[in-house]
Amino acid sequence: MSPLKPKRKLTRKTAIAINYDKAAMAAPKLVAKGSGVIAERLIEMARENGIPVVEDKVLVETLDQLNVNQQIPAELYQVVAEILVSVYRADETIKK
Repeated sequence: MSPLKPKRKLTRKTAIAINYDKAAMAAPKLVAKGSGVIAERLIEMARENGIPVVEDKVLVETLDQLNVNQQIPAELYQVVAEILVSVYRADETIKK
């Protein structure tokens, strides 16, 4: 498998959602994605439910190539892991 690279610059707002349960999953997976109104609704739903929203255009452009329910490819583990660590740390800070 060749490394994923952004194929095109996204011109509309695009959002992706990932899920990771380290006890049940080998790797994070893409659970939702959309552009335009759907992207805005995904972001709104995340905020309404206290789910952190991270903006990273290059990562979104890359992950947008995946299918829903597809695991994140190994070449993106480091980037996704860094985001998850910062989200977990922020969550712990808020809880204290």
